Amino acid sequence: MDMNTLLPIIIQVITGVIGGQAVGAAIKTAAMGQLPKILGGAVGGVGGAAILGSLLGGGTVDPAAAAAATGGLGSALNLQNIIGGAGGGAILTGIIGAVMNAMKK
Repeated sequence: MDMNTLLPIIIQVITGVIGGQAVGAAIKTAAMGQLPKILGGAVGGVGGAAILGSLLGGGTVDPAAAAAATGGLGSALNLQNIIGGAGGGAILTGIIGAVMNAMKK
């Protein structure tokens, strides 16, 4: 696996964890631990970026041109990976929090 394949996944996981932590902090009633927020955010980040990528048709940025312009980071740092990762992580963590909250009642 080369860095052009691995770097977008790393970006998706990191932004997913950030989105999951944000939702976990915003929804105090869920009272989730760190592990569900991190795992939900990471899995949701990769899934959200994949869904957004399929909806956008692979994104609008030419990966070769972006990689040449930014030294390899451009293909990973695009809207699909960042917004899809954060949104997917936030959504999945919110769902996990709601399910955990419902199970407590």
